[in-house]
Amino acid sequence: MTATIDNMTQGKADGVRRNFWKTVKRAARQVPFMEDVVAAYYCAFDRETPAQARAILIGALAYFVLPFDAIPDFIAMVGFADDVAVLTAAMATLRQNVKPSHREAAKRALEEIG
Repeated sequence: MTATIDNMTQGKADGVRRNFWKTVKRAARQVPFMEDVVAAYYCAFDRETPAQARAILIGALAYFVLPFDAIPDFIAMVGFADDVAVLTAAMATLRQNVKPSHREAAKRALEEIG
């Protein structure tokens, strides 16, 4: 099962890795819980995170970073609203998988891109 989930999410994972930080910088002022989003990113790419949780997080993060979604991100004030809803649902479901080390890494990363 793990190999199947990993294979299904690999394309999305590649897109997330390529576009994540650019999107974070662009959305930082519009997404009030960006530290949680970045912690979810670190959790999604942590091999100790269960495969099913990684797959769900990568799917939600892909929705956040990839340009094609229900409400285009370039629309002022509402562009990230659907992304926030998807991320909130995924993170609420998988909150127990986000470790303190993921949160610390997120905090450091956001301080660096300040």
